Amino acid sequence: MCVTNDRVVAFQGMRGAYSEQACRERLPEYTLLPCRSFEDVFSAVEEGEAAVGMIPVENSMAGVVSDSYDLLAVRNLHIIGEHYLLVRHSLLGLPGADLEGIRAVYSHPQGLAQCQAFLRRYSWTRFSVYDTAGAAADLVERGNPADAAVASELCAGLYGLKVLKRDIQDCRMNTTRFLLMARDETTPPPAVACKTSLLFEVRNIPAALYKCLGGFATNGVNLTRLESRPVPNSPWAYHFYLDFQGRPEQPSVQHALDELKFFTTNLKHLGCYQESRKPEMPEGDPAA
Repeated sequence: MCVTNDRVVAFQGMRGAYSEQACRERLPEYTLLPCRSFEDVFSAVEEGEAAVGMIPVENSMAGVVSDSYDLLAVRNLHIIGEHYLLVRHSLLGLPGADLEGIRAVYSHPQGLAQCQAFLRRYSWTRFSVYDTAGAAADLVERGNPADAAVASELCAGLYGLKVLKRDIQDCRMNTTRFLLMARDETTPPPAVACKTSLLFEVRNIPAALYKCLGGFATNGVNLTRLESRPVPNSPWAYHFYLDFQGRPEQPSVQHALDELKFFTTNLKHLGCYQESRKPEMPEGDPAA
């Protein structure tokens, strides 16, 4: 039996990654455990190195994070919470650098894509790298004052960089949804609004998915997410991730789940957890 580090949260990426920022916002009292991959995050929680894992599952501009969903299907962790992070990109440079002296900018492809309007103002060469925090760390290692990175402002403090411009993202409501994963399932307090997440495969019958979802409509249960992913080692087979508002013990949800079970195989309960509020529009004019 492993002993869990009760105040450790694991995330994927280098220090300064947006996943770290999500951990700092949601679990500010926890010790941070950076991991190289999403698989390492799951393993850290399963093996007791961390109590919680923080994984991104979707972005309002880039869409689904497929690796996270695929791991939810094959690993045995439970969803115990969610967190919405407002993504605010900054242009970072070395101490003493300024906008006029920049010639090249580095970031993850999505970081560059999400700041197109700002970057088009300049004739900088753009370079895609493995992640935003890595772009900031590499900037220090190269030591070239003509280079800049698109990353979080958190990276500036961690790596001793200068913020050349804040809030350069095109969309002011660019938001990433994260899930908190743990070894043991939790039960939210009775008074709070909840979401429940499921994974299932449909039976091989006509209109199976339509029939699976019909029970939620007729019982007044609101669906918030439906995502399909291929089933590993089963060509042309798919399973579905479903989020809905409510708890499994509620009568309306029980009726909906009874209908769902009739038309599905391999139904897996991923977790019931408190629903989080989405970020509100930032005040002031967009910097970009």
